[in-house]
Amino acid sequence: MTPDSPHPPDPLAPPDPLAPPDPLGPPEPPGPPGPPIPPREALADVRVRAPTRGNRRLEYLLEAVNADDQVKAWWHVSAVNATRRLGMSDHSWVHIQIVLNIGLRLARLLFRRGVTPSVVADYAMSERDAEVVVAAACLMHCVGMSIHRDDHERYSLFLTADKLGSLLADAYAEPERSIIVAEALHAIIGHRREGGAPFTVEAGIVRVADALDMARGRSRVPFEAGHQNIHSLSAYAIEEVKISPGRDRAVRVEIAMSNSAGIFQVDELLATKLRGSGLEEHVEVIARIEAEHEQRLLPVFRL
Repeated sequence: MTPDSPHPPDPLAPPDPLAPPDPLGPPEPPGPPGPPIPPREALADVRVRAPTRGNRRLEYLLEAVNADDQVKAWWHVSAVNATRRLGMSDHSWVHIQIVLNIGLRLARLLFRRGVTPSVVADYAMSERDAEVVVAAACLMHCVGMSIHRDDHERYSLFLTADKLGSLLADAYAEPERSIIVAEALHAIIGHRREGGAPFTVEAGIVRVADALDMARGRSRVPFEAGHQNIHSLSAYAIEEVKISPGRDRAVRVEIAMSNSAGIFQVDELLATKLRGSGLEEHVEVIARIEAEHEQRLLPVFRL
């Protein structure tokens, strides 16, 4: 397969940046916790997918990750800790796949509008290498949840540092491989809300992509289990997120809400990460309350 060979459309992936905007349509996160499942059984069908657009190095990475039971086990433990033990929003492999697809979509939209990736500006590498950095960081950004929620970004760093080089062995030789690893590690620590502020384009993309996994499905488990705080209520109010090419900015994000509680997700969580991403001037966010039965105290919210 050549780097420019065509690929069939991926039904789980966001549409092509030049296609008309469509809503993201990821798989639903796992339902409310039931009886425990043996690890091998729980991981049997886990496979992340994303449109590679002929990027062979990205394909090598995805193939390596999908063949790696250790990475999948970290995702599974992260999901158990988040949902079963802490009553939090989804941190399973589904969250990983959603963030991966959002990250690649943001990257392609930004690059098409002339935003230069840091690996291009600083190492004379390519936009395809930047996609690998974004993908690697999205795939590994919250594996530290398998250890603890608090400071999980730092735990993700040392797990990833020991693993990512081997996952990239078929894609890169040295010294390029270590550069990609270092850039991905920076993007991982850069997705935390406080501290570790990103100073690369790729890290800013990962930071925003993680924040954009905010639709109702991710909060369904804690909400329906009775964990009804501002986090679960506000996330449950997010009906749909659309990412499309913008007119004045490279990226337009439209968020449909059923309830004004969703403003917390947009202003407190997404805005905080966007404002620290370095991508503020390239991303427009518009949130609307669609439900007719609710009093429209704030019909439109803009960043």
